Amino acid sequence: MPANGVCSVGLEVIEDTATYASGSDSAGVSEDEEVQQLFVSGADRVTSVPPPKKSSDVRNTTKLSQQQQLQQQQQQQDEGKSVSEKRYASLPNREQHQQFLTEFLTEVLNSAVFNATDRSNKVLNWVDPEELKRTLDLAIKDEPDTHEKLLELTRATIRHSVKTGHPYFMNQLFSSVDPYGFAGQVLTDALNPSVYTFEVSPVFVLMEEVVLREMRSIVGYPDGEGDGIFAPGGSMANGYAISCARHKFMPDIKTKGLHALPRLVIFTSEDAHYSVKKLASFMGIGSDNVYAIKTDNVGKIRVDHLESEILRAKSEGALPFMVSATAGTTVIGAFDPLEQIADLCAKHNLWMHVDAAWGGGALMSKKYRTLLKGIERSDSVTWNPHKLLAAPQQCSTLLTRHRNILSECHSTNATYLFQKDKFYDTRYDTGDKHIQCGRRADVLKFWFMWRAKGSAGFEAHIDKVFENAEHFTNSIKSRPGFEMVIENPECTNVCFWYVPPGLRTVPRDTAEYRERLHKVAPKVKERMMKEGSMMITYQPIHDKPNFFRLVLQNSSLDKSDMNYIIDEIERLGKDL
Repeated sequence: MPANGVCSVGLEVIEDTATYASGSDSAGVSEDEEVQQLFVSGADRVTSVPPPKKSSDVRNTTKLSQQQQLQQQQQQQDEGKSVSEKRYASLPNREQHQQFLTEFLTEVLNSAVFNATDRSNKVLNWVDPEELKRTLDLAIKDEPDTHEKLLELTRATIRHSVKTGHPYFMNQLFSSVDPYGFAGQVLTDALNPSVYTFEVSPVFVLMEEVVLREMRSIVGYPDGEGDGIFAPGGSMANGYAISCARHKFMPDIKTKGLHALPRLVIFTSEDAHYSVKKLASFMGIGSDNVYAIKTDNVGKIRVDHLESEILRAKSEGALPFMVSATAGTTVIGAFDPLEQIADLCAKHNLWMHVDAAWGGGALMSKKYRTLLKGIERSDSVTWNPHKLLAAPQQCSTLLTRHRNILSECHSTNATYLFQKDKFYDTRYDTGDKHIQCGRRADVLKFWFMWRAKGSAGFEAHIDKVFENAEHFTNSIKSRPGFEMVIENPECTNVCFWYVPPGLRTVPRDTAEYRERLHKVAPKVKERMMKEGSMMITYQPIHDKPNFFRLVLQNSSLDKSDMNYIIDEIERLGKDL
């Protein structure tokens, strides 16, 4: 209570020691202030009030040393500081933070969510790296910025960031700002959990159990049985699959390591995601022991070559232990023949993994889940809801039919976290089956979306993005200057060349044609980014020159957007 010498009958004094959460500082409260704090509503609460001090007593008590006077002055200055200057305290309070957070969230909603996804606004405001360094105030300082400055930095960050939720951002295998996913993400950050024990994350441990079981059921594992985890990205999920497969075949690796053990071999498509090779290297298997299997003319793994490579590895004295198939390759969007691969894995006793990070979302649709026929026979599956289902980054899962294998493979039973004598059922302390310790509750945003849309909503979403891909494909097939790389795409990846008018008369079988065509996509990409009109990626593959890869997973797009994309590429590249 302020020392103003006024007794307010209607004001109740809170007797608990003040904290930064209340916006006050209890340090250095004067004796006079303590006396005044006794004047409260209700005379029965005032037991005694010391008499006023005589002037002589005051003079005696004010005879302080110079050092004490300086300390007192500093103390008074500290007391006089506004709450906003005490930034080091890691706890929000209404007085200090409510207005700032309200203004901050309003700015985020307006600029990073609604305006950023408006078709009339740019996907990005391109600035060269060196100029951007000079433009942005990124320096770290000793003293804190004001709230006004922090809001200014927020606006600058949004202004110079790519708006990945924009309908015309189709550059990677993710996009959109799903409103319910966004809400779940905000709630996750507000609660700031770490999902390793039930005692600190009771809701999220149970939520993961429900969601992962449902996903296993959708994959086709009987009754949804098995195991699963949320992983920090599809690459790590693939790494978990390799780890589990290796453990199943050689459990001694967990304790004895790779020393003096047979050479292990993994098989995957030459068009598979690079994470299979990268994680094999990381885990000590070695990238040379990931045998790349040839693909056919539409990007599917060749089963005949797969079996010949399995036999070759055995003849070399190696131990083949795993095939990593792909359901929706990164570039072409091809689905490997899972049933035939399952037959080979059963024949040669190999772990069958399916990297469905991209194409797994098609399982939600009765019409398109046939693309993954045979996935139910797999040992494990990577499935990223942040890709085709448009959940916010990151949201990746590993699913396996084998119960407890993740714990058997990774647990170490640290007694400071996973005590077995807790008062509740410690089977719900699931964190030990992860190689991480601290871990975000990535499940919440996905679960929130699922409850908001229902499985039927996810099915409608998948059907819509495939419908858009089919319309785009049919449109460019009939438009002069556009040519398909894969005539009939399986997924929502549409790969195509744009051939400008000046190149259409050049003979196709010449080096000049290939060299000039190879330069078209990079130049068009440069122009679209500098104008901010859209973002679509390009790449070569095998012996093919650069081509565009349109990837669709934003179900808010319609046929007019497909037409816009075609027209915009033609506008940007017609003079090349």
